Amino acid sequence: MTGAPHIPVLLDEVVEALNPKPGSVIIDATFGAGGYTRALLDAGATVHGFDRDPDAIAAARQWEETSGDNPRLVLHPRRFSEMLDAMHESGVAAVDGVVMDIGVSSMQLDQAGRGFAFSSDGPLDMRMSQEGESAADFLNSAAEETIADVLFQYGEERQSRRVARAIVAARPLETTGQLANVVRKALGYRPGAPKDPATRSFQAIRIHVNGELDELEAALSASEALLKDGGHLAVVSFHSLEDRIVKRFLRDASNSGAAPSRHMPDVGTAHQPVFRKPAKAVRAGKAELDRNPRARSAVLRSAIRTAAPARPEAERISA
Repeated sequence: MTGAPHIPVLLDEVVEALNPKPGSVIIDATFGAGGYTRALLDAGATVHGFDRDPDAIAAARQWEETSGDNPRLVLHPRRFSEMLDAMHESGVAAVDGVVMDIGVSSMQLDQAGRGFAFSSDGPLDMRMSQEGESAADFLNSAAEETIADVLFQYGEERQSRRVARAIVAARPLETTGQLANVVRKALGYRPGAPKDPATRSFQAIRIHVNGELDELEAALSASEALLKDGGHLAVVSFHSLEDRIVKRFLRDASNSGAAPSRHMPDVGTAHQPVFRKPAKAVRAGKAELDRNPRARSAVLRSAIRTAAPARPEAERISA
C-alpha cells in the first residue's frame, strides 16, 4: 500500500469536485487501494473509508494515519450501503463529502484467485466480500431462465438465452476459463475482435453476485441523508447501468429534469431540490487514457448538497 500501486481514475477531477479542506470529514465509500483517500488525507481531511473486501481493509491497516490523538483515517469493513448507520454509530451526524468509485477494483481484477476476470484462469468466485454465494454457486444451481434474466438485465446480453442454455449444459463450472470458453463458443469467438464476447456475461454475473446496483442506489440515498449543506458528492462509474442510476438520482434530487411540455399541466416539484444542478459529466483525458486504459469508460458525476431536508426515502435507508 505504501507504494500506491493503483492510481484511481480521474483523481484530480474527483479531488476538485470534493473540494477537501483541513478539518473536512469525507467518506470514501469504495476504499479499494486508497488512492482517493490518500489525496484527501494529504489535503487535511478526515476520511471514513468503507470496503467490504477484507483484503482491502487488511492492507489499509498498514497505513492508518493520525492527527494528534484523533484518527484521520477511520476504516469501516462493511458495505457502503450501510454508511448511514455506520456514521451514526461513529457519532458523525453529517459529512462534507462522499466519493464512490463503482464496480470492481483493479486489485480484484488483477488477482486471478478472486475470479473476477477471464484474462487469467482462476476459481469462479467474484465475491467482493469473500462471503456468501459465489459465481460458481449461482451458475451451477440457478434455473436456466434465471441465468438468462441476469445476463440480459445486468450485462445487456442480447443472446442471453443462448448463453444461459450453454452454461447449464456445461455444468458444473469451476473456473473463469471454463465459463469464458462456454460463452465464447455460444456466441462465436473471433480472435482479434475489439471486445471479447465473454465480457458482458462476466459483468452481469459479478453484478448479480454482489448486488451492486441495489448497493449503489442505497448508497446514493445514504449520501443524501449524510451530506451537510454545501457538501459534495462525487461518483465515478464505469458502465451505462451504473451511470444511468447516478444520472437519474442527481436529476431527481436536483429537480433538474426536462421541463414539462406546454401541452401538459405543470404540477410542480414534489420536493425542494436536495442537490444543486449537477456539474457536467467528466471523462478521462488523453494523457490519463494513455497512462491507464481502464479509465476509458469512466464517467464522473458530481453535485453539491443544498440545505433542504433529505427526502423521506433517504432517511429510511437505515431502517
